[in-house]
Amino acid sequence: MRQRNADAAAPLPAGGVRWLDTDLSGVAENLALDEALLEEAHDGRLHQALVRTWMAGEPTVVLGSSSRIDEEVDIAACERLGVRVVRRPSGGLTVLLGPGCLMWSVIVRHAQAAPAIDRVHGEMLEPLCGALCAAGRPVVRRGSSDLAVAVDGLERKVSGNALRVRRHAVLYHGTLLDSFDLPLVTQVLRHPPREPGYRAGRDHGAFLANLELGRPALEAAVRAAFNADTVRGDWPEERVATLVRERYADPAWTCRLR
Repeated sequence: MRQRNADAAAPLPAGGVRWLDTDLSGVAENLALDEALLEEAHDGRLHQALVRTWMAGEPTVVLGSSSRIDEEVDIAACERLGVRVVRRPSGGLTVLLGPGCLMWSVIVRHAQAAPAIDRVHGEMLEPLCGALCAAGRPVVRRGSSDLAVAVDGLERKVSGNALRVRRHAVLYHGTLLDSFDLPLVTQVLRHPPREPGYRAGRDHGAFLANLELGRPALEAAVRAAFNADTVRGDWPEERVATLVRERYADPAWTCRLR
């Protein structure tokens, strides 16, 4: 992904961030909503930055936009365990979602041009780090887009994040592991094809950890991180339905990279 001029855009506007109060029924619908909101921002129909959270009702594997299924997922295990597989619009590696894993998303319009990717990571993760620390969890940034906590002298990942950059908008979204079924990750995901240095070859079970704050506290931390005080209740229902039908619920699109 090509980086752009780091001076071309400002950080999130103070007092201009809205909270989207909606949690759709399925993972495909929520991924479609993230993309639909990114389109609104890019086209100039979304003027204020928007923050939202959601949680999958059942375990679901979510591929990165360029992930290869056979390289990152144990399909036989998914079929045996009834774990659905979908693909998201952003980059990064494959993740497992489900109850106890809170998803968070930020959509920002940049009228001039989107900033450099490293700057985007900083503008999103630094405030979230501060809010989680204030909530009692001393998280740190690791790798390009992870958050980690120290457990028995080793840093374990509690959040992985990804982004999609368009010329005039950015979608930034990721996971916050809270009370997640971590052993299930080892059953359905293969060891990733690339990893940050701090992972040091550890398998999923030795690398991941839960924050154990509870969903209300996590959502409050996300809102506090971005000063998302104003609530928006409407969302682009027709566009979401179209994206689900044409992309996120389409096995051909999900399985296009083996």
